[in-house]
Amino acid sequence: MREFWQNYIDGAWCDGGAGRIDVIDPGNGTILAVHALADTADVDRAVRAAERVHASRVLVDMRPMERGRMVQEMGRWLLAHLDEIAEVLTREQGKPLWEAEIEVKGAALYFEYYGNQASTVEGKSIPLGAGYFDWTVNEPFGVSAQIIPWNYPLEMTARGVAAALATGNACAIKSPELAPLTNGYIAKAAEAAGFPAGTVNMLCGLGQDAGAAMVSHPGVRQIVFTGSVRTGIAIATAAAQNVVPCVLELGGKSAAIVHDDADLEAFENDIRWGIYFNAGQVCSAMSRVIVHESRRDELVERAKNVAQSLSVGPGIERTEAGANMGAMVSEAQRDRAAGMVQEAEAQGARVVSGGRKLNRPGAFLEPTVLDGVTSDMTIAQEEVFGPVLSVMSFRDDAEAIEIANSTEYGLVGGVFTRDLNRATRVAQRMRAGQVFVNEWYAGGIETPFGGFGKSGYGREKGREALWNYVQTKNIAVKLG
Repeated sequence: MREFWQNYIDGAWCDGGAGRIDVIDPGNGTILAVHALADTADVDRAVRAAERVHASRVLVDMRPMERGRMVQEMGRWLLAHLDEIAEVLTREQGKPLWEAEIEVKGAALYFEYYGNQASTVEGKSIPLGAGYFDWTVNEPFGVSAQIIPWNYPLEMTARGVAAALATGNACAIKSPELAPLTNGYIAKAAEAAGFPAGTVNMLCGLGQDAGAAMVSHPGVRQIVFTGSVRTGIAIATAAAQNVVPCVLELGGKSAAIVHDDADLEAFENDIRWGIYFNAGQVCSAMSRVIVHESRRDELVERAKNVAQSLSVGPGIERTEAGANMGAMVSEAQRDRAAGMVQEAEAQGARVVSGGRKLNRPGAFLEPTVLDGVTSDMTIAQEEVFGPVLSVMSFRDDAEAIEIANSTEYGLVGGVFTRDLNRATRVAQRMRAGQVFVNEWYAGGIETPFGGFGKSGYGREKGREALWNYVQTKNIAVKLG
């Protein structure tokens, strides 16, 4: 583990004008490394480097299939360095080592997928009758500014950067200050793949300084952000001053509706992955379970057993996939989640299991199950972003849908039933950008992902994401 990590601007590793920032290992609470901290001047250099690349047309003029091969090569480079990257990711973010390995592989998969899509972003001809030839082309915006969250720092960077590069954009990226180290490997991968200096620029900076400077920079022509609603609103407001489009993937309070005919034994696996993977620090986590009243007691008992089966401790010690969970990203995030559990209990919810900090160094919270949660409680309306499952109940389908749709969010949802007709009806009425039926996180990088309501707008993943990175130009020719 290197003691000092730098930013990457215009093809060179460099210090930051704002000094340095400590990166804490949430698995033990000690300083893991120090990272250069970018200021507004660093942001300006990064954006101008990306502007220069775009103005040169080196990416635009390249045959798309060739550009796609370079994008794919970035994924192969990540896989070739999987062990090294996964260990750094575990130590900076807190997740178990085996989860970190999944994230590195997921990041590589985005580069493979979008590299394959590069040559498919096609225009169309439009018939105007005799004497005219008319067609459309899809042109990149130019500089894509991307603000990365700390929960999946490598994979979410890959998700946006791969689509941006595949469509011919250059990137200025602000890594998360809580977990900035692994983003440097994306820059190394771009360099190894042969992208020109200035195509990918990676900076660690504070949101109120470097982040604000990036989203308001006049050279930025498109913005991608994953994070809180409050910050998303601030970014959209700044972007509007320059009339810049955004892709905003914001919070979630996603619900699984579990009907009376659901397979609860199989659902235990959905609880494990839906709320305790990455210690619940997932935008699309299954934070609410709305279960038919006839199965409530059984589900609560099963959820309790899942939570209590998990071994919790430093992610670096958890190398094998299984019933274990790592730290949250920081003690502040852990304390916030624990405080929300205490507030829920004060408002009438019952703590079935967990809810307490572990009595050891590090940002650990017990896997938690709450019963007796109602829609008027804070825990049912606000995102915890931690390993906390809230169980609610319903009498009929209409009530279940009403409860599921009772928040300002609308990221994902789930329906669990053996009745496919019922599943389809309920899925159509859930206010969510993606609905899983009988498996939480069904789908993959091929399926579009994004929210309704205050969960944001625009779509990541799948072919649909590509259209966020291009703008349509129409060319009309009067024939002689």
